Amino acid sequence: MSSARAPATGMATTADDPEALSGFQASAKHPVSLLARARANLTFRSVWSELNGAMGDLGTYIPIVLSLALSRHLDLGTTLVFTGIYNAVTGLVYGVPMPVQPMKSIAAAALSDPSFDIPEIMAAGILTAAFVLLLGVTRLMRLVYWFVPLPVVRGIQLAQGLNFAMAAVKYIRYEQDLGKGKSAGRRPWAGIDGLVLALAAVCFIVLVNGAGQDHVVQVAPGTVAADQEEEQGQGNDSPRSWRRRWASAIPSAVIVFVLGVVFAIIRHPAAVRELRLGPSRMRVVHISREAWKQGFIKGAVPQIPLSVLNSVVAVCKLTRDLFPEKEASATSVSVTMGAMNLVGCWFGAMPCCHGAGGLAGQYKFGGRSGACVAALGGLKLALGLLLGGSVLRVLTNFPVGLLGVLLLFAGVELAIAARDMSTKAEAFVMLVCTAVSLVGSSAAMGFLCGMVAHGLLLLRTWTVSSISSLMLFRNNLSSLAFLS
Repeated sequence: MSSARAPATGMATTADDPEALSGFQASAKHPVSLLARARANLTFRSVWSELNGAMGDLGTYIPIVLSLALSRHLDLGTTLVFTGIYNAVTGLVYGVPMPVQPMKSIAAAALSDPSFDIPEIMAAGILTAAFVLLLGVTRLMRLVYWFVPLPVVRGIQLAQGLNFAMAAVKYIRYEQDLGKGKSAGRRPWAGIDGLVLALAAVCFIVLVNGAGQDHVVQVAPGTVAADQEEEQGQGNDSPRSWRRRWASAIPSAVIVFVLGVVFAIIRHPAAVRELRLGPSRMRVVHISREAWKQGFIKGAVPQIPLSVLNSVVAVCKLTRDLFPEKEASATSVSVTMGAMNLVGCWFGAMPCCHGAGGLAGQYKFGGRSGACVAALGGLKLALGLLLGGSVLRVLTNFPVGLLGVLLLFAGVELAIAARDMSTKAEAFVMLVCTAVSLVGSSAAMGFLCGMVAHGLLLLRTWTVSSISSLMLFRNNLSSLAFLS
């Protein structure tokens, strides 16, 4: 791990700041043109692996967007166009599978409150984006990134991963009414969206992908140990290299998603005839003063802590875990997240953020470069421009159990990131943060409790160390007095 550890306490403090290292890295490398950097960021490491990784975030994206399109008449065509552009830009800028996900607290507020409609949703997104952008351009987000201890970040990641996994199990076991955001009766065993299909998909992905590859080993800037190992492995017939090539040749997530589209058409063949060519007509959303007020109170206030902690701090630290040679600073992630919503929300696109769960899911299924999310962005953009909101007629019949399968592996991959807590003190802080976040369904409350636990442990360690030093000093004085 790249985190700095306090030797006296055994507690992880902060992760290395990418911005602090950027000057050294720039001087160590030859100047690279923007065109060359863009080409490198959008280069497919392995075509099928990258395309497979692009599907890893759909288990989160599709259910939320569909729920809001059905219950609040969210413009799906406009959302597809803008999120497609967001995906392409983030892939180009970062060169890693940086995800674009709906803001979950805002979505939850809209699904639970009938009065929280499109103007309130967009107001909440704009206000959240403005706050995060302000933290980014003033570089205050860098201070937040440096200040939050690693065990607290791992606690937030573990809680978010378990939340995803539990929601995925709910999608698999129970039929879902996405329009109301609620579970219905138990899912039948047989049928196109039956339990057997979902369990078969789980077994298929486990057989192909296993538990996933270990995270990339941290190496000197400008090198990627995993890529070198893969290139070296391609020239031999070792079992490990053979398994890796076999797994990358079978795009498990792509197969599951395409199978879901086929089954959606089989369930409702008339949906194909209902498709209409052309994009949705974009309109500027009128936001009243009351909508701004409700959007701030019910949407932005609970979303801002989640965006700061999970969409910026946790994403940056997970990016350094998975891609130590890449730069994704807290400042740049804040700016891209804020800028994209300050444009799209005015036209009715769903407020979006980056998310550690989406990054983990895309990495799990093979995403290793910006080409992964750029390809996903191209698909969204094509659907939004060619079919607009009419694509909703097909997606409403997509087997929700298969979406649960994709979400399950994304959640597990994110939770696995917490396995690097090497001391009991670190694990204690992480689990306190996780428990409070899960029970209270609040990342902000979990963060606060985790910070308090971390501070108390540091205070205890300092107190014990001070008492020990005083006792040692007293014993030395007693020895001198005895000798004299």
